Amino acid sequence: MPAHKKKLNTNPPSQAEGFFLALKEKFTGKLPKDCLEIKSLSRNQIETILDLAQEFKEKEARGQKKHEDLKGKALINIFFEPSTRTRTSFELAGRRLSADMMTIAPQASSLSKGESLKDMIENLEAMGPDLMVVRHAASGAPGLIASYTKAAVVNAGDGSHEHPTQALLDAFTVKEKLGEIQGKHLVIVGDISYSRVARSNIYAFCKLGGKVTCVGPATLIPPGIEKMGAKVETDLDKILPHADAVMFLRIQKERQEKMNFPSIAEYTRFYGMNRTRWAALKKEALIMHPGPINRGVEIEPEIADGRLEGGAQTVILDQVKNGTAVRMAVLSLWGRSK
Repeated sequence: MPAHKKKLNTNPPSQAEGFFLALKEKFTGKLPKDCLEIKSLSRNQIETILDLAQEFKEKEARGQKKHEDLKGKALINIFFEPSTRTRTSFELAGRRLSADMMTIAPQASSLSKGESLKDMIENLEAMGPDLMVVRHAASGAPGLIASYTKAAVVNAGDGSHEHPTQALLDAFTVKEKLGEIQGKHLVIVGDISYSRVARSNIYAFCKLGGKVTCVGPATLIPPGIEKMGAKVETDLDKILPHADAVMFLRIQKERQEKMNFPSIAEYTRFYGMNRTRWAALKKEALIMHPGPINRGVEIEPEIADGRLEGGAQTVILDQVKNGTAVRMAVLSLWGRSK
């Protein structure tokens, strides 16, 4: 063999590596350093995440829950806000990908002693993490944190800005149940003004070829929402028969300085899901909620629990289940891109 020629590597990549490389080739443009918002992702990138999530879910159905995508990688979860579903889902996703993982409760950190957020993150950066998952009450905080670290930062929800992995798992659920998102009509009901979930879902469904209508009291519809690609309606009963999926949102009392409607009872009367509205839906329509649910306010308990038969199906627990596979996909792609 001539000296100037290198010996070819005839060992093919493993099945996991081959699948991952094939997925990365589908991305249009460079994968962003951080997963901060759906707005910055292309349709192809979103579909790549959903494809990998599907692969993880299918492997779980065959009994393979554990993977080595993040073996030897350090993952730090930092939740500045209370969380049940998102925090547990990310922790489970990290463990199933074999990451070296820890979760920090900020109230038990040096922040309580007066340390700045910048100093906290730079000290964690000195320890060499590969991934940080961040939830924060302030819009833009994960992006600020990303500027202080070389680690890939995944936004687990920031203020009223975005909640990208929630929108991804919602899109995954709709695609799983209805076969596709192209041409499907998502109706988002409730507190649009203060909802990061609404914003991420508008971007995700519009990028994937779906239609989005936001419904709620005029006081809870932010100006300019149409520029994001959504239509606006204040009459829920008018739009329900045309919906393929209806997502109900919790009233974000913790982010409102004042009540934006006369009373909870009045809100439920006009925007709550009850038997009459359930009957008006298409039989194949989906009823969704990102949680936590305020039973009897956004959705009547028997509908939330899926106890009504012969009509629209409640997929709230399907959303929760799919959250683990979707977050595994996000952590795998961003963790292995480093």
